[in-house]
Amino acid sequence: MEAREQRGLELAATKQIRRQGKVWTVPSQATSGNYVVDLKSDPPTCSCPDHELRRNKCKHIYAVEFTVRRDTQPDGTTTVTKTVRVTYSQNWPAYNAAQTTEKTRAAALLNGLCAGIVNPPQATGRPRLPLPDVVFSAVMKVFVTMSGRRSMSDIRECQEQGYIAKLPHYNSILNCLEDPSVTPILKMLVEESASPLKAVETDFAVDASGFSTSTFARWYDEKYGRIRSQHEWIKVHLIVGVKTNVVTGVEITDPDVHDTTQLPALVEATGKQFAISEVSADKGYISKRNLAVVVAAGAVPYIPFKSNTTGEGPELWRKMFHFYQFNRTEFLQHYHKRSNVETVFSMMKRKFGGSVRSKTPTAQVNEILCKVICHNLSVLVQSIYELGIEPTFWAESSLAHKVN
Repeated sequence: MEAREQRGLELAATKQIRRQGKVWTVPSQATSGNYVVDLKSDPPTCSCPDHELRRNKCKHIYAVEFTVRRDTQPDGTTTVTKTVRVTYSQNWPAYNAAQTTEKTRAAALLNGLCAGIVNPPQATGRPRLPLPDVVFSAVMKVFVTMSGRRSMSDIRECQEQGYIAKLPHYNSILNCLEDPSVTPILKMLVEESASPLKAVETDFAVDASGFSTSTFARWYDEKYGRIRSQHEWIKVHLIVGVKTNVVTGVEITDPDVHDTTQLPALVEATGKQFAISEVSADKGYISKRNLAVVVAAGAVPYIPFKSNTTGEGPELWRKMFHFYQFNRTEFLQHYHKRSNVETVFSMMKRKFGGSVRSKTPTAQVNEILCKVICHNLSVLVQSIYELGIEPTFWAESSLAHKVN
């Protein structure tokens, strides 16, 4: 099966393909529009740029053919499929309560999350600010999406509520983000902030996305004879639970780092507190090592194979390849859960920004980790009202033994 035919099968299994008179409309995966496919013409035509350029079958034509084949009965009759709009119920009372109390609830949860941070020992010198207070303030600054100076009003309110003992200067908050020793603490807070949902999440999805920075990359364009520039960006790899969209593990790398190398660390971070049943990821994560890592964690990997894969290799590789080839419908039902991680990136960027304010690489990494913590706090607030949970942190072991 060639690549376009494979993508057509995925479209037929996951998208709403409608018949309108003599033609079919197929949703575009890149835009919000549709493409028109005419199977009656000889040869079949599609309005997409790929077909107009190549004049061969595109994935949209394949998708319509799979849909027609699926709806045709053995006796030759055709089942007329009516389009049904898929809707998802919303618990509006719970949603409204979560949204109207989110910042207050998130501050209280963040206080509990930072309560286990242990101050590093200090022998001499001027007494430092309590590390839990500074980390709390740094995360809250990112939560309110304001600069260090403008966020001080919200942080001062948190001090009045008793969430921090000492109010740090905004320069101290920025210095905290610049500190490389804070990075492992923030990563641990990401994992711990997801722990209250370990009884809910068993299926996980992995993907990566970019966050732009305020720095620029400049180069000389030989073809046009001028200097070009663009924003530099950072690549963020996430593993999320597909029911609540909570982030259970995060890795931040340079944009040139390949996705496939990051999956083992993400699965390992999730396996510390969650029982993993399945992991979904796109074909950028396919490798013999990654399949073995997921299976070793007690889960089933739903990662599609590339079009040039032959299926030759270890037993696990051959087994998953044959399952992918001959049980495509069942495979895609699980693989479709991968779209949840795209939803998480959309939620995070829309609420806390798709770019970072910090200038240095260390501060940029720490700022993104703060965004992930803020996202998890929002998920927990929503779960308080929808699932009736009462989040508690560090219930099984003290942070003093984990981060010190």
